Amino acid sequence: MKLLLIVNPSASSVTARTRIVIQKALSADHRLEVAATTRRGHATRLAQSAANDGIDVVAVLGGDGTLNEAANGLVGTETALAALPGGSTNVFARTLGLPDDPVEATGALLDAIDAAAIRRVGLGSVNDRHFLFHAGIGFDAAVVEQVERRGGLLKRFAGHPLYIAAAIDTWIRHYDHRRPAFRVTFPTDVDPATGQSAGGASDGGPGIPGVFAACLNTDPYTYLGTRGLSLAPAATLESPLSVATFRNLSAVTLATTLAAAVGLQSARRPRSGGRAGLEVRDGVELAEVVASRPLPWQVDGDHVGEAERLVVRHHPDVMDLVVPLASPAFS
Repeated sequence: MKLLLIVNPSASSVTARTRIVIQKALSADHRLEVAATTRRGHATRLAQSAANDGIDVVAVLGGDGTLNEAANGLVGTETALAALPGGSTNVFARTLGLPDDPVEATGALLDAIDAAAIRRVGLGSVNDRHFLFHAGIGFDAAVVEQVERRGGLLKRFAGHPLYIAAAIDTWIRHYDHRRPAFRVTFPTDVDPATGQSAGGASDGGPGIPGVFAACLNTDPYTYLGTRGLSLAPAATLESPLSVATFRNLSAVTLATTLAAAVGLQSARRPRSGGRAGLEVRDGVELAEVVASRPLPWQVDGDHVGEAERLVVRHHPDVMDLVVPLASPAFS
């Protein structure tokens, strides 16, 4: 089998020794090529070229951002994506059930390749940028933007504490978390007879008003240390998206949601109107976010930019994925 290993040398868990060990393991029984990323977006072009050249599997040793770039280069092709954890959080690799150690994960990856454990999965997209596990609109994208402004070295070595500090700083100083800045609408909320919103928000307007929305292709939303933060347990790679919309980010909303997300409450499943400040919609094929001002947005932990209108879609069966044996991501 022909493999390409894409390495992000700047990722927090990538060392020269780790890279050499992984290369030797992958090349033992397979034809291996190796390429290192040098700039933003480079992994997308490397993955596209690999698919055009008939590479069977593109393995990515890096963080979730590098993995996302490679996935965007493989959408619609027959080349499979494989994740190797090299970042600080590695949400997608952990969701698939891979070990945190990249060398151990390589062993699991090789076992999956030998067993031909490759699945065709669906992805989400926001304004045509695909995402593997989630996209964020509003607050969390503002947090990611603050982290990226503080530089690569700090991000590499500070990890989770940096994100927590940035979240607190953003909540206090850099983002209006009290007043809704956008509305999320769904085609299923439109009455076909009138063309008007059949759902609507509690204040009479169409759609759900929000300060932060998370569009989820998998669960958990992210990890805090060893704990997964679950916003929508129904979100899986085998189903359409879930969209969690926060009407506000008050201290009460945050405390209630965080307690439920880490399993400290019995009612883990947020439902529409069931928890103050948060509504979750499952089975989403299409949604639209319209904002009153340019809002930051991110995909798989990478800040993309700002926009006043965002179209969220689910794309079923668009990418092959190497799946670890007995992966918890699949029933």
